[in-house]
Amino acid sequence: MDRVPVLKIGDLLLVSIQVDMEDQTALALQQDLSDRIVESGCHGVIIDITAMDIVDSFVGRMLSTIAAIARVLDAETVVVGMRPAVAITLVELGLSLNGIRTALNVERGMELLARSRQDRPGDGTDEDSDTAWMLALGPDSDHSTATTP
Repeated sequence: MDRVPVLKIGDLLLVSIQVDMEDQTALALQQDLSDRIVESGCHGVIIDITAMDIVDSFVGRMLSTIAAIARVLDAETVVVGMRPAVAITLVELGLSLNGIRTALNVERGMELLARSRQDRPGDGTDEDSDTAWMLALGPDSDHSTATTP
């Protein structure tokens, strides 16, 4: 069985799906990601689906489930790298990916999560972490392409 790596970058976790999402792989990812959120205390999860050519109803439900689990554990999820054909398929299948924000790429996903953390009043986060994200992105980041469902 293939495992999907979960990488910690600052105050977020990055999941890059490079394998076919079969039932066992999806269940292992849900467990691994849940464990890493709790262990690390991260408040943001980026799921990169750039390598996925096809998303079926199973993968759509899996993404929604992962986002719901992350939300319960106080982490926001952003899906990045969605191809136009994948977006069309999700709409045709009637999958809205509730609770999942989207961005065109990892950099914009990181910026979206950083802004989201800054907008949360009284969340007790370390401001240096958010500042580091913003500095890493630079002042020329375009904010207009991040979307919410």
